[in-house]
Amino acid sequence: MRRVLVAGCGYVGRALGVRLAAEGAEVWGLRRSATAAAPEGEIRPIAADLTDPATLRGLPGDLDAVVYAASAGGSTPEAYEAAYLRGLENLLAVVTPRRLIFVSSTAVYGDRQGAWTDEESPCEPDHFSGLILLEAEKLALGSPMPAVALRLGGIYGPGRERLIREVAEGRAARAAEPMFTNRIHRDDAAGAIAHLLGLERPEPVYLGVDSEPADLGTIYAWIANRLGLPEPATTATSGEGRLARGSKRCSNARLVASGYSFRYPTFREGYGELLARAAGER
Repeated sequence: MRRVLVAGCGYVGRALGVRLAAEGAEVWGLRRSATAAAPEGEIRPIAADLTDPATLRGLPGDLDAVVYAASAGGSTPEAYEAAYLRGLENLLAVVTPRRLIFVSSTAVYGDRQGAWTDEESPCEPDHFSGLILLEAEKLALGSPMPAVALRLGGIYGPGRERLIREVAEGRAARAAEPMFTNRIHRDDAAGAIAHLLGLERPEPVYLGVDSEPADLGTIYAWIANRLGLPEPATTATSGEGRLARGSKRCSNARLVASGYSFRYPTFREGYGELLARAAGER
């Protein structure tokens, strides 16, 4: 039986843990609050703080894999360093899994002004979040155990429907110039991690994004059409807004070539299901 520790058993980690447990794995889910870690019987909850080494004593041994899917407790450099650097250092000091998967972000690339981007593209983060995540990737990939960094795009899914709310509430606006964004449904994020855990010789880095990088305005317009609402108005794009989001078109070719098949290959399937579910609940 495969033994897996999900360090940071949150939105994606919990979905991953449930999936792995259903496949017969023995799964532990580490969170600050054990009661929030997982449904009883599917994942064994562990209450621990990755930033506090004293709470990490007694973690399960003989692990086949650790999935580091922590999230920062705030949007400051200090919070990111604590979650992604100090937390990973603390965990690697007490566990030696046969494989480590570090869940990273496409933020490590920075703004590429709409250019196509893959695993070989230069990482030039223009925000502290990308800088710190890139440092954490190097820490993971430089560790003694085989490691993989999975750079996820924007995660959406049940409970994370911000774009739909913005359109429905009339707060969405189309930029005058294309703002290419990259996203992945929660279930595909969990599916990609599970897939990588099963590969015999994975590459060190993968991009976890769906198959269609899309202009944000195009997504807004599509959602508005599905809701029967007018398309959002076009507004000027500020340099600050562009820097904060970063425009790039990320390719999932390496992940697909490794054998992963997306359940939600574009935003249309993912948001379409969310909208259909919402309509059915009314």
